[in-house]
Amino acid sequence: MGDTSKPRVTNGTIVGQIDATKVPRYSGLTTFAQLPELYEVSDVDVAIVGIPFDSGVSYRPGARFGPSHVREAARLLRPYNPAGDVSPFSQQQVADAGDFPANPFDIEEAIAGIHKSYDQLLERAKRIVTIGGDHTITLPILRSLKAKHGAISVVHFDAHLDTWDSYFGADYTHGTTFRRASEEGLLDPEGCMHIGIRGSLYAAKDLTDDKALGFQIFSSIEFQDLGAHEAIKKMQARVGQRPVYISIDIDVLDPAHAPGTGTPEAGGLTSRELLSVLRATAGMNVIGADVVEVAPAYDHAQITGIAASHVIYELISAFATK
Repeated sequence: MGDTSKPRVTNGTIVGQIDATKVPRYSGLTTFAQLPELYEVSDVDVAIVGIPFDSGVSYRPGARFGPSHVREAARLLRPYNPAGDVSPFSQQQVADAGDFPANPFDIEEAIAGIHKSYDQLLERAKRIVTIGGDHTITLPILRSLKAKHGAISVVHFDAHLDTWDSYFGADYTHGTTFRRASEEGLLDPEGCMHIGIRGSLYAAKDLTDDKALGFQIFSSIEFQDLGAHEAIKKMQARVGQRPVYISIDIDVLDPAHAPGTGTPEAGGLTSRELLSVLRATAGMNVIGADVVEVAPAYDHAQITGIAASHVIYELISAFATK
């Protein structure tokens, strides 16, 4: 990470990126956006953490390699974001917390371990942005945040509902996350919504079940017909100032913009559309976020990794916007 002879330990001073005008961005250790590691700083406003776990997938595996892939793509990010007129890494302390270990052979043990690790990181960081991994990881995160904030609104960007009941008799998978979260009382049923839903379903009942669990849907077709402004309006009206968790499955994007994912669906959002909606989360009471299901084995020229890293950048920028 550049000149490692001088530890970047803070005493109330924010430590930002390695200066890319002095140290090439393609050199050194790969933290997210060449930011300091957690041990190098004191107070942490935003921690970036990876959870390399994909044992809950129902189709193509590989998202366990997502965190390292997204970090590599994040070398491209610069310190000033003109879209929000914000410098997200100098207005708040952002640090890379590394990866949580998760048992790849026992899903329930992995969930318990992620929950414990997230609790511990919450003692250091005001907010956490998580890089998956598959969408199973969101359940233990919501368990942790529920203990701190009470029932949570979720804005879920995805091609898929992820409110199915089980796969092959397994209750905990990437497609059952939000059903389990609803059943456990983790969610505020008046403040949850999906954005970008599309594609085939198992039955029409999937939609009625989803509504009964407390979710509104703003589908990909609605997004096409009504646009990003209407999606933003619906999101802000649904959530208000409730504590909200932003969960982004990268397959919300069309495969043209995110081929590197396990369950791609045609007809998705563009990266430009997704970023515009995420900018509108500035001012909302966002308590955490994740970007999941990046599977680099199916990526080409880092298209998906670059999209995911920019998604995280816009989230962090929204946190810093006053």
